[in-house]
Amino acid sequence: MANTQVLLTETVSNLGAEADIVKVKAGYARNFLIPQGKALEVTPVTLKKVNMLKTKRAEREARELNEAEELSRKINKLKINLVLETGTTGKAFGSITSTDIAAKLKSELNGIEIDRHRIILEHPIKSSGVHEIEIKLHSDVVAKLQLTVKASNEEAGASAPTAEAASDSDKRGYKGKVKAKHKE
Repeated sequence: MANTQVLLTETVSNLGAEADIVKVKAGYARNFLIPQGKALEVTPVTLKKVNMLKTKRAEREARELNEAEELSRKINKLKINLVLETGTTGKAFGSITSTDIAAKLKSELNGIEIDRHRIILEHPIKSSGVHEIEIKLHSDVVAKLQLTVKASNEEAGASAPTAEAASDSDKRGYKGKVKAKHKE
């Protein structure tokens, strides 16, 4: 099988970025890369375009880095709260995944969408408390998000009367009606 060298004019996944000279199968170059405008055959004329493509690539990479750093500053300032569904015993019914965090970030960042694969979680979060989560925005930029997870029974407990409040009502003479079930 014949191989040929091509000059990439744009980034091709699993192959390279613009201005890279790569060796590919001749059929792949002839049937896909060149007709789609993703690559040029390596000739003396196209080698002169390398400098132009390299400057275009450098500008794009610098722009992406600046955008990632700006987004990182915004994320580092955020403090996000999520509620984890738990039972009365405190056992979690589910977990908080990178998809949940990505959806919450989208709403907090006014529609800026972050790919869930960029959120680094070793395992889904199944416990309440404060968690620090890393988000890889760029190969050189990692943001740290502070996530506070509250159990659903903690929030319900805040609105429900406590045992002390119930005992105070008994001291004042309140006797609640008790329904008894009779077997017939």
